[in-house]
Amino acid sequence: MPSDSTDTQSEPPRDRVRRSAAVIVAVVCWVGAVAGCALTLMELVRYPRTSDAFVRANTVGVAAHVSGNIVELNVRDNQRVTAGEVLFVVDPRPYEAEVERLEAKLVVTDLEIEAFRQSVLAASASLEEMLAESAYAVSYLARLEPLLAQKFVTPNEVEKARSDAQASLGRVEAAEAQLKRAQRLVGDDLDGNARRQEVAASLADARLNIEYCFVRAQVSGYVSNLNIARGEYANQGVQLFTVVDDSRWYVLANYRETLLGRIEPGMTAEVWLLACPGQPLKGVVEGIGKAIFQPVGASVNALPDVPPALDWVRLAQRFPVRIILEEAPGCTLHSGATATVRINPGERVGHPEDGILMVPLSAN
Repeated sequence: MPSDSTDTQSEPPRDRVRRSAAVIVAVVCWVGAVAGCALTLMELVRYPRTSDAFVRANTVGVAAHVSGNIVELNVRDNQRVTAGEVLFVVDPRPYEAEVERLEAKLVVTDLEIEAFRQSVLAASASLEEMLAESAYAVSYLARLEPLLAQKFVTPNEVEKARSDAQASLGRVEAAEAQLKRAQRLVGDDLDGNARRQEVAASLADARLNIEYCFVRAQVSGYVSNLNIARGEYANQGVQLFTVVDDSRWYVLANYRETLLGRIEPGMTAEVWLLACPGQPLKGVVEGIGKAIFQPVGASVNALPDVPPALDWVRLAQRFPVRIILEEAPGCTLHSGATATVRINPGERVGHPEDGILMVPLSAN
């Protein structure tokens, strides 16, 4: 049986070259793969990167502060609006009628207050009359009692004078109580008249409801999810659609907890959007999320829910990192758009304080 050396010697030179070339290529591929993995790992550790990121913008739910039919609808879905612009109008007629009713009630209340003040004057005059009568009755009794010993008056006359004096004192107390009651009915205190203030407050609230009939945009942005038409009944506090605030756009990048130690507020970042290929955007880390929802360990009936099993493979949790974006000329941003983020720990801007970037990018 021929040996391997004999087979190698009998192998044509061209095959030997091909075999050597294949070995060299395989070695180079293995070395390149190992080097690539090492470089990639170093890149990921040095520059934290994630594709689990999404563009976000703050939203403001639009709801009517008063209930009623919508008589004007001035916007369409996806239309841009500015802060203070009237979005829709709720029928103001019931609230205008309420204002007219309260204005009339305020006039009547003023007349009632004036009448109560006149009652105070009358009660005061009656009290003065009762005081004068009581003073006379007491004085008459004092003059009459010494005459009883000299028998110039009868005991009945003295007793009648004493009874009149006591009755006059009772009438004085009644007049004083009537005066206090009249003064309280007026409603005057140190801050004004309570009766008038009550009606005036109701009138101010009714006038405010008329202003609430004109629902205005609280922020500048884009109308989203508008699915109503003129004539729709708006219930108080029930959201009808949303305005997307476009004054500041940011990215929520979900990083594994193993990388959070290398991320700090103020670090710059590069953001790539699928909607804007080839156009990286600049951003800056504003803050790192401090909590996420954790179903394991949640409380049930005030007791912790602890599962009986423990997985051998423990996956790293992801926490949201908020990255404020610069303006993106030539790129339209949409809340919910997919993004890829790479953070540059060596570049910092702003002034972080207590784990939050207090002065973000100047463009925002």
